[in-house]
Formats: sequence, C-alpha cells, structure tokens
Amino acid sequence: MARICQLTGKKPMVGNNVSHAKNRTKRRFLPGLQYRRFWLEKEKKWIKLRLSNAALRTVDKKGIDVVLEKIKSQTKVT
Repeated sequence: MARICQLTGKKPMVGNNVSHAKNRTKRRFLPGLQYRRFWLEKEKKWIKLRLSNAALRTVDKKGIDVVLEKIKSQTKVT
C-alpha cells in the first residue's frame, strides 16, 4: 500500500542527509500516517482511514462529516 494520506494527499518527499562534513546522501521523508476509525452517525457504521497528523487536526476542527463530503466531491469531479 502506498504511503499516501487519504485526505490531504501527502506522500513521501526526497531530500538529503547532510553530515557534519557536508557529505550528502539521498533519503526519504515519510509522512506521519496513522490508521484511524471514525463513526459515521448518518450511515451508522465505522470507516477506517489512513491519515496524516495534519489531516487528523483537520478532522478534529471541521468534523468527519464535512471532511468526507469534501473527499466525495473531489472524486466526482476528476
């Protein structure tokens, strides 16, 4: 499974490890993804999402219903 947030679309970035001697080696910056279950009151069921920490904060702020409506509207357009 790809390491991509299902809400924000965050995915791994590429950068460099830089040593004290300024030697550079490639590395990956992985997003902090977590599996979370959310209860949907309208549908009376649990859903499981893989979200980044920023997405969890968004869900806390706006609510899971608003966030899911946004996701559904984005997938219909594309």
